[in-house]
Amino acid sequence: MKCSLCGWEFEKEEAVEVCKGCGLFHSCGLIHCPRCGYEFPAESSLERLIKKWRSKHVESKGGGNP
Repeated sequence: MKCSLCGWEFEKEEAVEVCKGCGLFHSCGLIHCPRCGYEFPAESSLERLIKKWRSKHVESKGGGNP
């Protein structure tokens, strides 16, 4: 995972998933950066699918050029 604020790359196990918001929700599913403390939403399955598709698409286009 990569923090969108400070750029720190860390494993999901290092992230602390906490909700420090308004207290209305038990768990909001935010990822807590261990370096700077910034909270951001976890990557959705749609985002993972798009990234996987893009990486395959870029590799197939880039692999044919000398």
